[in-house]
Amino acid sequence: MRIIGFAIFATGGLALLLGLGIWQVQRLAWKTAILDRIETRIADTPVALPDAPTEERDEYLPVTVSGRTTGDEIHVLTTSEAFGPSYRVVSAFETDASRRILVDLGAIPTAQKDAPRPPTDLDVTGNLLWPDEVDGFTPAPDMAANIWFARDLPAMAQALDSEPLLVVARAQALPGVLPLPVGTTAIPNDHLQYAITWFSLAAIWAGMTVLLLSRMARRQT
Repeated sequence: MRIIGFAIFATGGLALLLGLGIWQVQRLAWKTAILDRIETRIADTPVALPDAPTEERDEYLPVTVSGRTTGDEIHVLTTSEAFGPSYRVVSAFETDASRRILVDLGAIPTAQKDAPRPPTDLDVTGNLLWPDEVDGFTPAPDMAANIWFARDLPAMAQALDSEPLLVVARAQALPGVLPLPVGTTAIPNDHLQYAITWFSLAAIWAGMTVLLLSRMARRQT
């Protein structure tokens, strides 16, 4: 009777672990499909800037905007493969349609932070983005030194007196500024590792179950 009770318990535990592994495989397929859709949208043919874009409808939408930088910039501390520690240049941008938006032109070396970048006529192709980079641990920006630690869209728009609308350049628009285009590499997709963990635990559980059942059977003989 003791062996039967243990076998029922062990089978339930094994089923739970296998179920969690299968669930993570399903989540992996779901997340992969989402990332594929995002990557497809990022690479779509650019369109004109919508009149009233929203995050829900227009996140990652490729657009082309024509206009002029103003010389007003925000510098966001980051790292880049080319420069290491660097700054993102987020510039106020006045479009030909008389809108004032924000354009993330890309990265500059830290030594170039205060180099002059006068107002320049530009055509910028990029993607609309509503960054989610601010949490309770993000330091407040150093406004005196113009050093920001995350792209806080509402705060940046207020600081540069623009619409809360950000276009992240996907090709070089300004000499000396290396574009850091939108991508999916920062979106976590750890479901494969989770699935492997649950299936590994299930295998260990099954092995231990067999071992214990065999010992219990020997003791009863």
